[in-house]
Amino acid sequence: MLSVAEAERRIRAAVPPMETETRPLHLAQGAVLRQTVVAERDQPPFDRVTMDGIAIGATAWERGERRFTVAGIQGAGAPAMELTGDAQCVEIMTGAMLPPGADGVIPIERVTLEGGVAVVESDYAYAAGQNVHRRGSDYRAGDPLLVPGTLIRAPEMAVLASAGSPEVAVARRPAVAVISVGDELIEPGRSLADYQIRLSNDRAIEAALAQRGLATVSRALLPDDVATLTRHIGRLHESHDWLVLSGGVSMGKYDYVPEILAALGIELQFHKVAQRPGKPMWFGVSNAGKPVFALPGNPVSTLVCLIRYVIPAIYGSMGANMPECPIVTLTEPVEFTPALTWFLPVELRWDERGGAHAVPRPTNTSGDFASLSGTAGFVELEAERKVFPAGHPARLYGW
Repeated sequence: MLSVAEAERRIRAAVPPMETETRPLHLAQGAVLRQTVVAERDQPPFDRVTMDGIAIGATAWERGERRFTVAGIQGAGAPAMELTGDAQCVEIMTGAMLPPGADGVIPIERVTLEGGVAVVESDYAYAAGQNVHRRGSDYRAGDPLLVPGTLIRAPEMAVLASAGSPEVAVARRPAVAVISVGDELIEPGRSLADYQIRLSNDRAIEAALAQRGLATVSRALLPDDVATLTRHIGRLHESHDWLVLSGGVSMGKYDYVPEILAALGIELQFHKVAQRPGKPMWFGVSNAGKPVFALPGNPVSTLVCLIRYVIPAIYGSMGANMPECPIVTLTEPVEFTPALTWFLPVELRWDERGGAHAVPRPTNTSGDFASLSGTAGFVELEAERKVFPAGHPARLYGW
């Protein structure tokens, strides 16, 4: 049985990269960049005023002038006015271009305007260059701003827009078929018998992928029937890039999924990982190069395997430069005797210094998904030890 680290390594080695596509900016949020983005021009592109006030030159100030004739008013987005005399000023707004002949801005709160004359408070201390964001002080035209592998969030979207192109090269999002397997599963809204349960795993998987903008998702519910499973899984394999199955992967007589996947030409990479929950997880790649994850059907197992393996694999296929998961410390001791990696659900607490601490919230069973509500995710506790004291550091995987 594989360790968690070896399972992760095999997945990373087997998953092929997604193709590159060009997408308009408004559809690029959450995507992974596949190009280098360079500055269209200097930033700021001119000496930019950062304060409402009056723009003046230093010469008159240095000789003691505190009254300035207002040459006009200049807002952002207007051509720069020019000071034609050193005792002139321009009433100016934040974001405007600094007028030629001016070298700084005095805040409007320190100025009185009287009949076309600006009078500066007598105790105000002025320094040339103040309240001006100098041209090119952020970066210069042609400087690289974003590199391939960057995840496009709000800050990156602002950078992309500033670079001037209406479209961008990104990794194509995979089309993922989420397949739930089991005669006992009933869709919400339909009547169910005492021996049946509500279908929930598919929507949890879809939500996790959708909130990250990672994939286009379709859902399918299939019965425990070999012919039906073979036909529909084969069809979904043809029409999608990835398959994520839930259920039918353990050792029971009705757990047909592994043999069906093999019959469809999907090459097994591994089956079973030394972990709890989610030990029966199955992973393979088809002869068409499409990844297939068959996750255990218990809801906690499904979600843990999705977050720990499937989502990182999708990011990897898109070439994303993802940060390491954060390290948190346990607030109380826990024990776990099996020689397995333990994925323990936790809530988060912060101390007065901003340190993150994990409050253990173990579930009753791997079917106790209601206990996950309100948790931040789970921590990974190593298989090599049994007792984990308060303060023990662990990596957090967020939902």
